Amino acid sequence: MKYTLFTLLITVLLTLFSCTKGVDSPKGFSLPKGSVAAGEKVFLKFQCLACHRVKNVEDASIEKNESISIFLGGNKTEIVTYAELVTSVINPSHKFSNPALTQAKTADGQSKMKVFNDEMTVTELIDLVTFLQPNYTLVPYRHTKYQYYPQ
Repeated sequence: MKYTLFTLLITVLLTLFSCTKGVDSPKGFSLPKGSVAAGEKVFLKFQCLACHRVKNVEDASIEKNESISIFLGGNKTEIVTYAELVTSVINPSHKFSNPALTQAKTADGQSKMKVFNDEMTVTELIDLVTFLQPNYTLVPYRHTKYQYYPQ
């Protein structure tokens, strides 16, 4: 029994520590601080409002894509990290925040979002993510309260 527990402990520790090392590790990755105001300008410049909505941001000159309307921000029970937002912009097909958003996917499961990697500067990316980040609010998960029934 001791041997099994010891082996399990070693396996778990190796798994945990091996995930933070290696050439693909995000350890040490950091971008400079961005500007919220400049980020809103980037959001409008690249006409993100065609498919996305952000609270209190409107521009009537941007033609809306009637088939896609994805709200960015709001209350979340998990933290939406800076890294997740950066990844969502530079690799939109990496992960869908809501798998039910079938209108935002192609038939092969890729994102319909245009990839702006060759058009957007790094500074614009930083500012855009700095603009988007404060729109997300972490709300505590509310546990269901069950009535205790003594036996």
